[in-house]
Amino acid sequence: QTAGQSGEQELENLVLKLSVLKDFLSSIEKKALKALQEMSSATPAIPSQPLSRKSKSIPVQTFEVKLDITLGDLTKIGKSQKYTLSVDVEGGKLVVLKKQKDSQEDWNTFTYDKIRQLIKSQRVQNKLGIVFEK
Repeated sequence: QTAGQSGEQELENLVLKLSVLKDFLSSIEKKALKALQEMSSATPAIPSQPLSRKSKSIPVQTFEVKLDITLGDLTKIGKSQKYTLSVDVEGGKLVVLKKQKDSQEDWNTFTYDKIRQLIKSQRVQNKLGIVFEK
């Protein structure tokens, strides 16, 4: 009987140890899951942090500009008009805004993927050519 009792005792000890081990593994699993969730929720914040720093260092820039009109277009327009050029580097947009009579506005928005080339004039310092798709 003592051998049987010691066998039962060992079995009980083993069951107890397995139970403790199961609880321990369960708590480790919960901690690992929580750590993974925290990491995955922090992952989107990592790329957006440099972006938010960039957005502070590169705000939307607005310029008063005149369109350079070729002789062919001169007859249609008559005189050069002032436009407002807004450059949103982070949003990847270029907006050309023309104020018309009666405080109406007419604007064109160009996304970065439609801009093919920027050409800085070598003769005139403040002249910039923009080549768009099509």
